[in-house]
Amino acid sequence: MCRHVAVLSEAPEALGARLLLPPHGLHRQSWAPRAQRHGTVNADGFGVGWYADGDPVPARYRRAGPLWGDPGVRDLCRVVRSRALLAAVRDATEPGPDDEAASAPYAAGRWLFSHNGAVPGWPESLAPLVPGLPARLLLGLEARCDAAFVWALVRRRLDAGAPPGEALAETVTEVAEAAPGARLNLLMTDGERIVATAWGDTLTYLRAPGLVVVASEPYDDDPAWRTVPDLTLLEADRADLALTPLKEPPQ
Repeated sequence: MCRHVAVLSEAPEALGARLLLPPHGLHRQSWAPRAQRHGTVNADGFGVGWYADGDPVPARYRRAGPLWGDPGVRDLCRVVRSRALLAAVRDATEPGPDDEAASAPYAAGRWLFSHNGAVPGWPESLAPLVPGLPARLLLGLEARCDAAFVWALVRRRLDAGAPPGEALAETVTEVAEAAPGARLNLLMTDGERIVATAWGDTLTYLRAPGLVVVASEPYDDDPAWRTVPDLTLLEADRADLALTPLKEPPQ
């Protein structure tokens, strides 16, 4: 379900340099992913978020249709430049009325967020977690889908002061306990760091001087791409990258 990518670069790049131009970039992954384990076509929406220099709050462009069918995205990706982005293409878990509101990236303050995966039994399986959410987060959900609810669980922890890695790790454990078999590849950036989990689906990364890319799958055949093991937390900035094993909750 879905494909996503986050990029931190030293110098501003056109958005298309990582999304459209690579031979297996997100544009191609929207209709021909090479490593997707669940689903085959990501045509239920897309989005890209990016940061302008000097502004910590990201901009977003999201649509309900397939990436390949949007006539404006090529111009956008050609002229907009940024040192940080997060983008995703969506394969919906089930039909819904939310349109582009259900397409990642979700946003709050300086953060962008994406969920690659699915929660079995949604929404009933996560109903026991509702009392733990502040009313403002529950009432402010962007969409009525599992990804938006998972983002609210992450935000609750961020708002309480948890470090971003801890917020993601605790959220995937909480959701996996409530919905065994959940696939919870989460991806988040604030424009200066990337935090992600590999939990039930593919995750890879590419590092070069002044560059880090974290993606569901490689966008080219560069041998420098590395696979993130399942049940792993990834934390990276433009200089460093760390992998920490996550423990699966008892069934």
